[in-house]
Amino acid sequence: MNTIHKAPVHSAAYEANVQERVLGQLIEAVIYEEIAVPLSGVPGAKFDGELILGGKTAEGEEVSYRFKAKRKFTFGRVRLARETIRRRQGSGEWGPAALAQFVAEVLGQAQRDQERLGMLLEELLSTLAKDVQAQAYRASLPPSGQERSYDELESLLDGHPYHPCYKSRIGFSMEENARYGPEFGQRLQPVWLAVAKGQSLLSVMEGEDYRAIIAYELGSETLRQFEAILTEKGLQAADYRFMPVHPWQWEHVITSAFREQLEDASIVKLGSGTDVYYAQQSIRSWANASNREKAYMKMALNITNTSTRRMLAKHTVLNAPLVSRWLLTLTEKDETAKKLGFVFLAEFAGITFEYDKLPADSQPQAYGNLGVVWRQSVHRFLKEGESAIPLSSVTYLDGEKPFIDPWISRYGLQAWTRQLLETAITPLIHMLFAHGLAMESHAQNIVLIHQDGLPVRLALKDFHDGLRFSKAQLPQPEACPELNLEPAAHRAINRHSYMQTDDLDAVKDFLHSAFFFVCLGDIGIFMHERYGLKETEFWQMVADVIRQYEQEHPEHAANFAKYDLFSDTIQIEQLARRRLWKDMEVDPKHVPNPLAHYRMPQGGRTQ
Repeated sequence: MNTIHKAPVHSAAYEANVQERVLGQLIEAVIYEEIAVPLSGVPGAKFDGELILGGKTAEGEEVSYRFKAKRKFTFGRVRLARETIRRRQGSGEWGPAALAQFVAEVLGQAQRDQERLGMLLEELLSTLAKDVQAQAYRASLPPSGQERSYDELESLLDGHPYHPCYKSRIGFSMEENARYGPEFGQRLQPVWLAVAKGQSLLSVMEGEDYRAIIAYELGSETLRQFEAILTEKGLQAADYRFMPVHPWQWEHVITSAFREQLEDASIVKLGSGTDVYYAQQSIRSWANASNREKAYMKMALNITNTSTRRMLAKHTVLNAPLVSRWLLTLTEKDETAKKLGFVFLAEFAGITFEYDKLPADSQPQAYGNLGVVWRQSVHRFLKEGESAIPLSSVTYLDGEKPFIDPWISRYGLQAWTRQLLETAITPLIHMLFAHGLAMESHAQNIVLIHQDGLPVRLALKDFHDGLRFSKAQLPQPEACPELNLEPAAHRAINRHSYMQTDDLDAVKDFLHSAFFFVCLGDIGIFMHERYGLKETEFWQMVADVIRQYEQEHPEHAANFAKYDLFSDTIQIEQLARRRLWKDMEVDPKHVPNPLAHYRMPQGGRTQ
């Protein structure tokens, strides 16, 4: 079942291309976050030319890195011509640049902490190795373009276009990466465990029944087999909850961190079911390949990817069904939401280990490592004639051509882009303006539903820690559930991981930084570089969608001002800087907002 498709031995071309990407994204982030400043100073708006970053070798000799770069209209983002990156030592000749050298020679001048530099370099080199492996494997597959299903597309996407550690997967060996990495399309099965009710916590959405969920997801025959295993051990099935864990997590974490619980039968290994799954782009979320209308499973996975450990904190597992029910309740009588037809892929159930039951010295090793969230499948919501793609597919290159190329040819660049923006933006700003909820909707969390390539509506996912709001400002505060608050130890790890705040700019920028900066920013730059659509025209379209919503919904005018999407700047997380300094030492960064150019003068909204 889990036969590994070995990637062919990669050529130097794959290594060179991927190193160019990793180094290019690193330099873009380094300049954008001002970790290192070019010799000519911070490039201003509309800059288009050559830049040089200075550094020193281990022996103290001056070294220079030169490249061509542009400041984009889109949030002042920096884009490199990656093929122009060159290195020179002293007054020698310009030659090729290498990733490890750049980290040591340039970033080593900004951060002298060798441990933190070493951690960053490990993530970068791991990204390089694993992306080379993926690109070599992908080259062995024929492009099938529009024929790919939603679940197949989920496995093919190329990782974060800004974060330089977009495929680090620290913890996976190369063989494990080929087995569990989504790009390789392996048919996978989780390890099912029985966890004692006294050692675990269950959260289900109102109206759902845990027993019915497990019977459906496992199948009645597998459920009976698992219950028989417990009976044969002299245990009562009614005293346990069944949950899946990622096989890597079982092998590398559960068997050691929960050794005592396995010995005293608080946790019992049950084996595999009959269904097989595919890993999605988030790696720890799996789609059911045997029955695609069954739930996606999001499982704790103690690897580091895009610089984040992919655990499932207890409070987020318990909050998932509460937040999903809240979203559904808010929109079930919302006529605008019904008209837009957008879908919440509800996280309808979750199980987490009760870490507080462990000895204090065991809790840090175990925390966040045994949990699962079940999420509804998008296939349950598709109407006749509709298909779904991850929104990330809009910027996916299928071979040499963009995946969306046939649709652009069929409908026209401007018409298709306008339809995409109206479909994608309107539901998200409606949730902000009508309900006071900002959603962390980067492209990985958005499913685009289309008819023959024309965008028609959205499906949204990943809510367990992907909302931000001020309860005092909610139009219906009484509908807000009593959420499980993040513990102090969790905030110490990531102080930006929270839902509730009284800072309305932090609410607005939660949506702005995830959706407008990351998601639409990448699409806008892609449309310019691939199709020649001017960035100013793209952002004019974005502004037009927002203005159209405002004109049609004057009842939310007070919130248009509270959550001003046309502000001069927005705050973003500094993803690269956070790899070099402790979390508490890195503040969000103010960056120019392209929508500010379309603000109306006094008495209106756009100029």
